[in-house]
Amino acid sequence: MDYRLMRMEVKVDARGKLVSLEGLKNIPFAIKRFYYMYDTIPDKERGFHAHRELEQLVIAIDGACEFVLDDGRSRDSVWLNRPDVGLYIGKKMWREMRNFSYGCKLMVLASDYYDESEYIRDYAMFLKEVL
Repeated sequence: MDYRLMRMEVKVDARGKLVSLEGLKNIPFAIKRFYYMYDTIPDKERGFHAHRELEQLVIAIDGACEFVLDDGRSRDSVWLNRPDVGLYIGKKMWREMRNFSYGCKLMVLASDYYDESEYIRDYAMFLKEVL
């Protein structure tokens, strides 16, 4: 499956901690879009889509949530709960997000600009495309 957890380098000094994210350096793609989610609600689920060509890196900068990732052959569950660990999600990976902690904040870096035609929002169609 085309995903992995990536530990970010943390700079620490007496003032606190800092994580720097740089496209094509510690992020495996050029960053063309950045967005974030906040005020998430624990019993509400999100996602339920895949992207044809888009790559993403998701970081829980505060709180936690579960990602269910699916490549059409198998499904894995991954918890994001640290601001120094990112979840890289490659192309054609179905994702579902659930079990948000109150106030979870997710930051997402994407390899391309928003394009609705890039989304696969129907699971049956996703399976047709990947299998």
